[in-house]
Amino acid sequence: TIHVTEIRDGKGSAVHLCETCAREYLEKNAPSEAALAIAGEVVEAVEEAESAASSVPPCPHCRISFAEFRENGRFGCPQDYAHFQAELLPLLENIHEDTQHVGKQPRRLLIGTQDQARLVQLRSAQREAIEQEDYEKAARLRDEIAALETQLKHPAVPAN
Repeated sequence: TIHVTEIRDGKGSAVHLCETCAREYLEKNAPSEAALAIAGEVVEAVEEAESAASSVPPCPHCRISFAEFRENGRFGCPQDYAHFQAELLPLLENIHEDTQHVGKQPRRLLIGTQDQARLVQLRSAQREAIEQEDYEKAARLRDEIAALETQLKHPAVPAN
């Protein structure tokens, strides 16, 4: 919850403390009045964040609370990203200074990305066709999926 960087004899060391340990640490190390004021503000901010997080209902799918996510650093299911979106955006902005990735992507991820998305769409459409008992459409989609999967497994080498 609280991170302290100590600098002694020109060497820095990081100390990571929970709220309770931070209070003990501050009492034991007798910091200046200014440091105590800053620490008090940090503790208040943490308490505010925790109370705000506790007011958010848990995920209806996996029942994880936002406080549990903050404690463990892991979500319980993929729906948590959407369920806790309002709470995640400020965290992402604080950590990454933005909420959207704008950097580079590995070249291997770019190859076939559109085809992979098309494959997901086709499979979804096929499931819907089967649910609606439209077996002719499902069979056409099955053939289209098979052709696309073959193309992804054995891509044609582009001519230079």
